Amino acid sequence: MSEKHLKEAFISNLNGTSLLEISLGLSLAPLCLLCRGLLLILYYLHYGKPLSSRKYSLLLDFLVLVSPLVFSCTVLSSVIFFMPTIIAAFCAGIFSKIYSQRKHKTRVPFRQIVQEFQKTYLDPEYIPAITVFRVYVNVLTSISILAVDFPQYPRRYAKAETYGTGVMDLGVGAYIFGNALVCPEVRQKSYVTQPKFSNLARQFFSVWPLIFLGVGRLLSVKSIEYHEHTSEYGVHWNFFFTLALVRLAASLLLAIFPKNKSWIIAINLAVLYQLTLNTTSLKMFILHGSNGRDSRVGFLNANREGLLSLFGYLAIYLASVQVGLCLLKCRNSVKGWIEAARFLLLTALVLFLFLHVLQAHADPVSRRMANLSYCIWVLAHCLTFVTWFVVTDLMLVFTKLLVKGSSVPCCWNVVKPSNTGTEHGIEAVPTRKEGKLAHNCLISAINKNQLLFFLLANVMTGAVNILIDTIHSKTTFTLCILHLYMFFNCLIMYILHAKNIVLKFW
Repeated sequence: MSEKHLKEAFISNLNGTSLLEISLGLSLAPLCLLCRGLLLILYYLHYGKPLSSRKYSLLLDFLVLVSPLVFSCTVLSSVIFFMPTIIAAFCAGIFSKIYSQRKHKTRVPFRQIVQEFQKTYLDPEYIPAITVFRVYVNVLTSISILAVDFPQYPRRYAKAETYGTGVMDLGVGAYIFGNALVCPEVRQKSYVTQPKFSNLARQFFSVWPLIFLGVGRLLSVKSIEYHEHTSEYGVHWNFFFTLALVRLAASLLLAIFPKNKSWIIAINLAVLYQLTLNTTSLKMFILHGSNGRDSRVGFLNANREGLLSLFGYLAIYLASVQVGLCLLKCRNSVKGWIEAARFLLLTALVLFLFLHVLQAHADPVSRRMANLSYCIWVLAHCLTFVTWFVVTDLMLVFTKLLVKGSSVPCCWNVVKPSNTGTEHGIEAVPTRKEGKLAHNCLISAINKNQLLFFLLANVMTGAVNILIDTIHSKTTFTLCILHLYMFFNCLIMYILHAKNIVLKFW
């Protein structure tokens, strides 16, 4: 076997992991974010000033926000069920220390403090959970696309061949979900009247970098004979093409139908696609080609997975537009966001229930086909992920209100505290902008150049695979390579952010 075929076999014929393991793994990112925020508040409580050193801020962010995720999908994957509990206990210890050491005039019951916290008003123009969700999808994707080529990355986390729920299967759908949350149809103010197809025209112009990157990836992979998983998208197709066409198709549909009914379009599209899979020969064509023997003759046969899965990804995108509209509703109070988190979590639970029924009586989850079960699975996990980030942000706001003057980058800004806060022990004052203008923050740095971060990760992944025999790497060497790879990517984003450079020219 050549090295190319050996690497292709290494990432092929896999079956994924359990829904529970993926859910527990996803909880690590919000817990890491909470831990970073609590450490910054504790630092302020001890030293009376925020952590201002860019060098130490980058080091803290990398060690707390990124490094645990690298360990969780390699050497600590066998104890993934215990990691959330350990990090949560550490966060509880930090909060307990902050709560016990805070300065106050009158000690009041904890319940009363919570009641006053619910009356606090937040900046409605910036929702940190959306930013953090999109950044972490990029970070987790960047880790996985290189780590999957090393033996320390569990095979159950890699993309499943036909049916199954691998971590990387979720990552593809989550990337679609994150893009829809900030699409023009979501960000556009409802009271602004524009020509019917103006968004579609702008989308045609805005997706050309994705087409360019897709063509560039295709040419580079074929020219150097880089290893490929053909059943993932096909012979010539790749995710850049998928993302570009999904965005264009969604813009066309949302130019015709009301955007606040996008969830109805998504349901009809996903159900119709699933019915077509079940009642026609389409499923057999996707899995086995037109001749039943995995034919790759002709463009449609060669790229059938990438072309036909567009229907499922489009359904995910349209449903995610509805989620984005829901999140951007004017909620400027803590109480309103607590209710929103409950609604999101309830919706996710209902989707998980539907998923259980579909898996038992219809098709199991298949990223290869992007069937109805896959769409529901992606939406359920993404809603849960967003909800965890909303809850994390609320917990950080509560802690900031206990420590007057403290700040956490990429966290909600308090614009109007409870009127009775200072009388009963909550030292609540409006804080300076620490969301969009956060200077020493890795999340803000990656958020500014997300496409560049993703592209750089892909290029470096290719370079590492060309230079290193990843399949036979030892554990220590693997961890060093993965940390150096992620740190270099983060450092580049951090430097660009410090210089206020955004590499976007479309």
